[in-house]
Amino acid sequence: MNVRRFFGSTSRQALYQVRNALGPDALILSNRPVEGGVEILAVDKDALPSLTASAQVRTQAQAPVQPQIQPQAQSRERQDNSAPVTGNVQVGQTSEAVVAADDPVARSLANEIKSMRGIIEEQLVFRAWDTAQQRDPDKAKVLSDLLRVGFSPALAREFLAKMPSGLALAQKLKWVNAVLDRNLRTVAQADEIVERGGVYALVGPTGVGKTTTVAKIAARCVVRYGAERLALLTTDSYRIGAHEQLRIYGKLLGVRVHAIKDAPDLQFVLEDLRGKHLVLIDTVGMSQRDQMVAEQLALLSGSGTKVQQLLLLNATGNGQTLDDVVRVYRGNGLHGCIITKTDEAAGVATALDVAIRHQLTLQYVTNGQRVPEDLHLPNKEYLLSRALRTVSATSAHHLAAAECQLMLATGSAANAEVRLA
Repeated sequence: MNVRRFFGSTSRQALYQVRNALGPDALILSNRPVEGGVEILAVDKDALPSLTASAQVRTQAQAPVQPQIQPQAQSRERQDNSAPVTGNVQVGQTSEAVVAADDPVARSLANEIKSMRGIIEEQLVFRAWDTAQQRDPDKAKVLSDLLRVGFSPALAREFLAKMPSGLALAQKLKWVNAVLDRNLRTVAQADEIVERGGVYALVGPTGVGKTTTVAKIAARCVVRYGAERLALLTTDSYRIGAHEQLRIYGKLLGVRVHAIKDAPDLQFVLEDLRGKHLVLIDTVGMSQRDQMVAEQLALLSGSGTKVQQLLLLNATGNGQTLDDVVRVYRGNGLHGCIITKTDEAAGVATALDVAIRHQLTLQYVTNGQRVPEDLHLPNKEYLLSRALRTVSATSAHHLAAAECQLMLATGSAANAEVRLA
């Protein structure tokens, strides 16, 4: 077997040399970065039979030799040990799957093929990006701007696939804004929660602003329907003084606050509050990775009353964390979401991106601690205008064009499918 070495300043150049020397069906044995470039070891495709044969011979030579068991010996052994013995065990009867699993050459070949496949996929994405920039530089600029302001590569790729060609830059920006507007779900009726009433539990990680948001929604209800039509519940018995914070708000609003200990307690209280127009439940704040989250969701779903859950999304959180939060809390279904702390966030694109991809209905937006002034109905025009606001070029988190290209290429196959209306 004649193994040949190829060297190039980039993997693309090295692969080009392999293709020219050995053809498109050449077998890549290894590739590794070396000083000044990339080194690839490859062989001609005709070397595969000899490589496989040598691997099998080597595996058979390493296999322990087992003696042939004669029928008489089988009978005696079955009588002595009461264990069945089936057939004769012949030397060299090893399946191809075992050979492939035990042979280090076969394993190395499989790993190298996977590695080369990943490199080729990234190169294809790079080439597609370069082609898109050359063919339609305005389109590439719009997509890189989406990444810079905080939209996910998964959503940006969907824009790349569906954005019409032949539009001027201003028209492309208008198209992006229109598609985002169409896919961002907001309440169909103004102040739907207060108008319709029902039982709502505000859920989410610790520190996202659940208690303050409960007080803001409660104040809206008191102004419209009076304190006697509202009830406040809390399941937070873990934090020191957690009940007191909501009780202070309840005292200011003239509303009693009920502390819930367990599922039977919740069921009893909700049955007693059936005549209330709106019941708001403040839940325990905990990490989305805490096992107690499942217990809390079970508490709400096992109450015997339809409890609609509102997930609070922190506008200052990163995309991966917010995705993790949604995956954990949407197990029992979510009525919608509330984006909080927009006053603390540099941008709102990431939170809107999560709401769009997970198809969550946006109920409210909060931007401060004041009750109830800092609770607002979602204004699509304002939110999208702020989300698409250009990031300052002096920011340490500003992405260059090449870095946007890397973001689009990295993990492209692992991203969940995104569907835009």
